Amino acid sequence: MSYVDGFVLAVPKQKLDAYKEMARKAGAVWMDHGALAFVECVGDDVPYGELTSFPRAVQATEEEIVVFSWIVYKSREDRDTINAKVMADPRMPKDMSEMPFDGKRMIYGGFRPFLEL
Repeated sequence: MSYVDGFVLAVPKQKLDAYKEMARKAGAVWMDHGALAFVECVGDDVPYGELTSFPRAVQATEEEIVVFSWIVYKSREDRDTINAKVMADPRMPKDMSEMPFDGKRMIYGGFRPFLEL
């Protein structure tokens, strides 16, 4: 079975192009180091729920759009090795303030699939 890192974040609409460019560069780094897939999705049908929703989870404002993304690895061990290489890669920004989104509101985590069809 594979292993997946998942992310949900809010990106200011005026910075979406900058985010897409950053994601393209980051995706290339992850893939160069062995990730099996790198996927970035822009919210298209993500209503603001009464109790829970993707926008609520990341405290998205009217001026932001929700991004949902994931990276697939062969295993948890591969993920740990790949992420260490990615973080040491000189192509990756070292200063989080350079990111075109508020990293403090990003939700992320590693997931072990139990079903793959």
